[in-house]
Amino acid sequence: MTEEINKNKKTIEQLIKIHGVENVLVDKESCILYAQDIHSKTIPAFAIIRPKNKDELTESVKIANKLGHAIIPRGGGMSYSKGYVPLKEGSIIVDFSRMNNVIEINEEDMYVRVESGCTWETLYRELESTNLRTPFWGTLSGISATIGGTLSQNGIFWGSTKYGSAVDSVVALEVVAGDGTLIKTGSDIQKNSAPFFRHYGPDLTGLFMCDNGALGFKVTATLKLIPKKEFREHVSFDFSDANSLFDALSKISKQELVDACVGFDPYLQKVRMQRESIASDLKKLAGVMKDNNSVIGALKDSAKIAVSGRRYMDDVKYSGHFVIEERTKEAAIFACEQVNRICEQYGGSKIESSIPKILRSNPFTPLNNIIGPKGERWMPIHTIVPHSKSHEAMKKIAKLLENNQSELDENKIGVGFLYTVISNNGFVIEPVFFTPDSIDEIHREVVEDNVLKNIDCFEENLDARELTLRLRAELLRLFEDIGGVHMQIGKSYDFKRGLRDEAWSLIKNIKDMMDPKKVINPGVLSLNANDERD
Repeated sequence: MTEEINKNKKTIEQLIKIHGVENVLVDKESCILYAQDIHSKTIPAFAIIRPKNKDELTESVKIANKLGHAIIPRGGGMSYSKGYVPLKEGSIIVDFSRMNNVIEINEEDMYVRVESGCTWETLYRELESTNLRTPFWGTLSGISATIGGTLSQNGIFWGSTKYGSAVDSVVALEVVAGDGTLIKTGSDIQKNSAPFFRHYGPDLTGLFMCDNGALGFKVTATLKLIPKKEFREHVSFDFSDANSLFDALSKISKQELVDACVGFDPYLQKVRMQRESIASDLKKLAGVMKDNNSVIGALKDSAKIAVSGRRYMDDVKYSGHFVIEERTKEAAIFACEQVNRICEQYGGSKIESSIPKILRSNPFTPLNNIIGPKGERWMPIHTIVPHSKSHEAMKKIAKLLENNQSELDENKIGVGFLYTVISNNGFVIEPVFFTPDSIDEIHREVVEDNVLKNIDCFEENLDARELTLRLRAELLRLFEDIGGVHMQIGKSYDFKRGLRDEAWSLIKNIKDMMDPKKVINPGVLSLNANDERD
């Protein structure tokens, strides 16, 4: 015991020497807060470090390696699959919030280089003065979500319906391995080159994408730039059933017509209407005004939203919402006409497009959605399937939940669905649970005070929590059986179980090479999980 205390004291002393006492957090509250995500918490962290640059981080990784501490990267903290939740005592969590700079905007060579703690909102604002953007330009949680965290977990929304998920926009990385070695990828591996091109020899950039922080610490990322799309159209449709919505989403996806889209089932739609108020919508009209190039068009949009309020959604069943962005007005109108035609082909009825207008004009809003409208515990889970399997997958998911409906009703647990598409080949089905259960420290830290004060949070409800976790586990097994894949694998999705043996062996060998002492985020991606508790 004395030896362990001395080792821990030595670790803290060395970390303070590197980062300064104000950037090494060891107080109980911080160690609990930083060690939980928005769905799970296990054990507190040993310490939280906030490096200023890659040199400081490298030194801390070497210390963790030498003294045997697990060391875990944490981005914005808005994930829900235990990606950075520690499974070992004595874990050091790396908070990247100080490594948040946009290093270089290279308009001539069409790339932007950022530190991994930079948020999507920060990058978006930095690029506003240019006529450029990244193809994928942020998650809905982009006010907090970091670029490094997103590339580790992968992410979708802004731009992903046309350009693919977050990792498809990446050109190059700088990564710190488990022994402190700095590795560059893309064209940056050439001694005299720059990070302007991804493919030069084996795709080392791809190796570190979606690794959930298992293979190293991303310290910088370089992303492609493309011209901004200045002309926008917004479309919303009501569908009588999920099959019709799915058919429309798939066809729109395959024809690459829209930048972003989302669909809701009746339950999640109702929750979204409860979660915000018309007063909140009216506050966001300033964003709609700013986002519209035409003063007259902006006034018309704002008037429509103000007049229609939320009444127009009262009788809507399955809704689809689409954001179209093009470089010319004519191209935007043409794409809009095609989307209208496809939706009508599958029985859709056009409705007021307030939701996509408000979303697009306010792309990075406060993260009040991490709890339900009444303070419920919010837990999403998802799978990505090919278009050909979307109907089958939804049918099986619905059947599983139907078989447990009486228990869900008894515990007052609601389940809704969000749907979207990724590029022209991925269909996303996301069941979302709303459980009447207590919330944690992270929810109180993130959700705005004016929201928290207007809800009565629930007491701890272990029966409802246990049912939610059981159904999540059953859904995960179902996703595996239907051949679905996932983002945000973390420590919740059983990555190993569904893999082919030769693929798992290769991944393990790469982990052994990158992190021989297994100090980087133990247990993530099911790697070296035998000696950890879940």
